Amino acid sequence: MLCLGIESTAHTFGCGIVSFDGKILANAKDSFTSASGGMIPSEVAKHHEQAKEKVLQDALTKAKISIKDISLISYSAAPGLAPCLLVGLKFAQKLAKEHKLPLVGVNHSVSHLAIGDLVCGAKDPIYLYVSGPNTQVVGFAGGRYRVFGETLDVGLGNMLDKFAREVGLGFPGGPKIEQLATGKYVELPYSVKGMDVSFAGMLTKALKLFKQGIAKEDLCFSLQETAFSMLAEVAERALAHTDKKELLLIGGVAANKRLGEMLRIMCNERGATFHAVPLEYSGDQGVMIAWQGVLQAGEKLSPETADIRPYERIDEVNVTWR
Repeated sequence: MLCLGIESTAHTFGCGIVSFDGKILANAKDSFTSASGGMIPSEVAKHHEQAKEKVLQDALTKAKISIKDISLISYSAAPGLAPCLLVGLKFAQKLAKEHKLPLVGVNHSVSHLAIGDLVCGAKDPIYLYVSGPNTQVVGFAGGRYRVFGETLDVGLGNMLDKFAREVGLGFPGGPKIEQLATGKYVELPYSVKGMDVSFAGMLTKALKLFKQGIAKEDLCFSLQETAFSMLAEVAERALAHTDKKELLLIGGVAANKRLGEMLRIMCNERGATFHAVPLEYSGDQGVMIAWQGVLQAGEKLSPETADIRPYERIDEVNVTWR
């Protein structure tokens, strides 16, 4: 049995195909990019409309199957940009009606955790979930994922993207900042409040320094070193608090090699195991939506009752599959 996953929460439209025993058959995607201006939801939705059929066909071709071999369709119902979520929902509804297939609507953030567990073999980790809008320290307890700490303002990925746009690096900015992080350290605000973090002051100071003539290379290096140190601190505190022995880095920013290096050093020093989701599955993609659909296969929807939940948090989801 195979599940088709459709991802459309933000800049990426993805289709993934996964077997019910966890074998990944295909991971196809197409992402919106912009030289300036970031993500305008209506423009990103237009991108998804134009890309969806080709991305689906790419996934089917990679898996060497046809749509008739699919037994379940899973789509990202939450959270995300509503215009983008609606593209994925309507596409999933159309396919389900045409091929008489059941639907499952899953939480995108929860799906990041699940694909991390699958590909990394983690058992009961602390999750450090770092993407565009999300920066959270999460653990499973009492039938739900619990948020032990999170950003109080902007997500780390969005902060890096905004800095990159303001200094002329374009969107997405994270990979370009990582590439340019070759300078020397300049002091930026280090803001950890208990288990929570704040990045707005760091962004404001970095942009001010840029206008004063500080080199991009110095600011890129300093943004990474300061922000990643903050994440290592709260992640270590969560490990100590819960007495868990694994840390799993997930989300799009997990692709950053320096972040992974700093977290690995911290885990080694306290005798914990560090996992980082491989690059292919760290950002948004349909594979994680497909696998989460497999886990929630007992929660099937009809195309008529399927909907989106743009503001649903990770700790609002009842975890029935663990």
